[in-house]
Amino acid sequence: MKIIKTSTQFRKDLKRYKHKPLKLQALKQILEMLEYEKPIPSECHPHMLKGEYKGCMECHIEDDFLIIWFDEKNNVIELVRLGTHSELFKNN
Repeated sequence: MKIIKTSTQFRKDLKRYKHKPLKLQALKQILEMLEYEKPIPSECHPHMLKGEYKGCMECHIEDDFLIIWFDEKNNVIELVRLGTHSELFKNN
């Protein structure tokens, strides 16, 4: 079993969804998979990221509702970001 930690930015991102119970329920299911080291379903498109989030994983919780995390390989998973593509991958 992994320990789930959250970044400050993830906690800020999560606040934007506090009034969306269906999204939060779907998030909870993904978090349980991460915590208990179960594979993320392929329909969630889990994959490694490049660029700004190099070394992190991303998957789709819903169509345009994503989670980014970093698996430290030492029983800790850090939740980095939560949101839509446009929120997480802004063109600078």
